[in-house]
Order: sequence, then structure tokens, then C-alpha cells
Amino acid sequence: MTLVEELRWRGMVHDMMPGTEELLAKEMVTAYVGFDPTSDSLHIGHLVSIMLLKHLQKAGHKPIALIGGATGMIGDPSGKSEERNLLDETTLRHNQECIKKQMARFLDFESDVPNKAEMVNNYDWMKDFSFLEFIRDVGKLITVNYMMAKDSVKKRLETGLSFTEFSYQLVQGYDFLYLYQHKNCKLQMGGSDQWGNIVTGTELIRRKSGGEAYALTCPLITKSDGGKFGKTEQGNVWLDAEKTSPYAFYQFWLNVSDQDAEKYIKIFTLLSRQEIDQLIMQHREAPHMRILQKKLAEEVTRMVHSQDELDTAIEASEILFGKGTTETLKKLDEKVFLNIFEGVPVFEIRQASLVNGITVSDLLAKETTIFSSKGEFRRMVEGGGVSINKKKIDNAEKKVTLDDSLNQKYFLIQKGKKNYFIIKITPK
Repeated sequence: MTLVEELRWRGMVHDMMPGTEELLAKEMVTAYVGFDPTSDSLHIGHLVSIMLLKHLQKAGHKPIALIGGATGMIGDPSGKSEERNLLDETTLRHNQECIKKQMARFLDFESDVPNKAEMVNNYDWMKDFSFLEFIRDVGKLITVNYMMAKDSVKKRLETGLSFTEFSYQLVQGYDFLYLYQHKNCKLQMGGSDQWGNIVTGTELIRRKSGGEAYALTCPLITKSDGGKFGKTEQGNVWLDAEKTSPYAFYQFWLNVSDQDAEKYIKIFTLLSRQEIDQLIMQHREAPHMRILQKKLAEEVTRMVHSQDELDTAIEASEILFGKGTTETLKKLDEKVFLNIFEGVPVFEIRQASLVNGITVSDLLAKETTIFSSKGEFRRMVEGGGVSINKKKIDNAEKKVTLDDSLNQKYFLIQKGKKNYFIIKITPK
């Protein structure tokens, strides 16, 4: 398949300028996508753009990831109802470095191949461009009527649009012109909400240099229930392991709906059409097995993090389904442990209470209220329904000490099949 055919069957083409497909078929094309540097990590909303560049490079073309240092200082009105906070240069540079490290898991920035990826920052060519020069050299090329006709502008006129934001499409358009002139970049890609800004760039190139430039956008990713993709109750699902643990990241993909899994596995993995068709068929025959979700979660977690982090996430996920052991629990990073059992009731016990050991009945029915009485606790122990750190309790009067805890910090209590509790050990 050609690049465009590949992107089409994956559901990654929304709009495309006439001639784009022909251009990609006849030469190695340099193309860019812009990324907002307002954070030191990308989130999964950016993954679509990264995958566009990944497919581009895989097909033999040259990707440029543009960090919007200058445009990040302004704020893009597209799809926004209010103005952005402005960033200083030090923060922008730090964010750029962090973003490049994340992208290097997808794109080849290092080798000597002709189509190796590049990262550029539009602040580098905008910072010395005076206002007078800009309005003389760029502003005169595009009419206000042309700019006012853009949806991103029209939608914001009702709530108010500053001149700064109004000028955004000109600044982004100039990026395309600059890359066209200095990097022979002929294609800009992005989300469908960027169409207006991208087309302004092609228009600038045509009017300034008489050259031909092209645009390709992908659909904005949605969820089948109408909710916003990539958002959870905790906020964005980040690519940075410190902001979203690999376990929580894996869980996000594992929990998508069947309908979304069929769509996402095409967009967010590099699996072939044959593999994906096979997986979809298997999934439809036995949806309860969640074959698609598991494969999707595995592929994306491995790409964004690593095989080791994926293995840990799978191991951690199995703990909830009764397959974990005390050893598995002890190996878990504290953050992952707390992620897994987020929302379960937490009790505290002082370290001093464990020095000489404490009976399990006292721990669970006196020091804490996990059981309302020792009688209730004993009955459940007799029925085999109590475990501590995944070890079944068969003696209600057995003593536990600090050595029996998870890394001298926690006890994980399981009452029946599904009820979990954490006992946190506090200092003396």
C-alpha cells in the first residue's frame, strides 16, 4: 500500500489537498506536524500526530516535529474557548528536550539515513523577527477577509478574540513558509481542527514564492460514548511515566469499549491489516475475552514505555484477578501498588504495634474496622475468605510482624473475592 492508502484504511485521513497523494508517490517528501510545548510531556492526544510522522518515515519520507515555542507563547484559538497562559523561554526549552526524548521512541532522529527525523522550534526563527518586519513581509500577503472566514476565528468572535490569537494563523502559516524555504518542506499534517491554519500556510507559500505546498489532516479522535478521548477522572493520560504510571497507562487501553478498540488498534499500533482483521474477527467471536483490548494495551504500552514496563503492568493487572503472589506484590513499585488499589479503604497502624507481633484478629477487628467483630472475622477465616498480601489466613490468632508487611510499609487485606483494604504502617 502507498502511504495514503495505509493512512486511509487506518481511519487517519480527514481532509487532503488535491495533489498530495501524487506528490508522496513521486518523491521523498519532507513533512511536518506542530506540537504544543505547554507541558514537559506529551499525552495520548498527541499520539495520532506522532503515528502520522511514524508512518511517514516508515514510507521513506522525512518527518519534522515542530515545537511551537513561538506559537506556544501566543495560544492557538482553534477549538479553544479562552486564551492560553503564555510560557517563558526557559520553560519552553526544557519542555522541548523532554518531548524529543518521548518522540525518539517512535522516530529515528539519530541515524544517517536521508529521511532521518528532525526537531525544530519556531521560536528560533520568530524571536528576531520584528513586528514591523512581520506585518510588512507576511501580513500584507493575507487579507483580513480571508482570515475572518476561518472557523477557528468565527467561533471565537462570539466570546471575544484578542489580536494576538487572531494573528495565530499568520504565525503558523509563516512556519510552513519558513520550512518550505529552508527545509524544502512541502506538506503539513495535523488534526482536522488545524485545517484552516495549514491552508493559510499553503496560501502564504503560493503568494510569496509561487510554490506548491500541500495539507493532510486526520480526524479528531473521539470515544463511542461521546466522551473526550484521552481524558480520565484524573485528567490527561500522559506519556511520561511519572505523570501517568505505565500500569495506569496500560489500564486505560485495556478498558476501552469494543467499538473504540476496533478503531484505536488501527490508529495507535503498527500491526498489519491482516493481523488486525484477524484480531477483530476473533474478538467478535468471543468479546468477553477482550482480545482486542489486550493486544491494543500491550502494543501501545510497549511502544511508549518498554517491554519491562509492559510486563510489570500485566503482572500488576493480574493481582486484581487473583493471580498475583506475595513476591509479585513485594516487587511492585509503591506508586504502582497505590495505583492498582486506588480508591480502596486505607487504615493506619503504628510501627510500634508490630514490634512484638499482633494477632491477625486484633489487626483486622480491633486496630482497624475491616471486620466489625472478631466473630465475623473468625467465620470468614474458617470459610477461607481472608488473605494478607495474597497469603490465605487459616489461623485467626496467627501473629504478624513488620517483616510480614510489604516492604515495611503496607499490608494488603483481601476479604472475600473482591473486597480489598490497605493497612498503612506509620512511623512510631
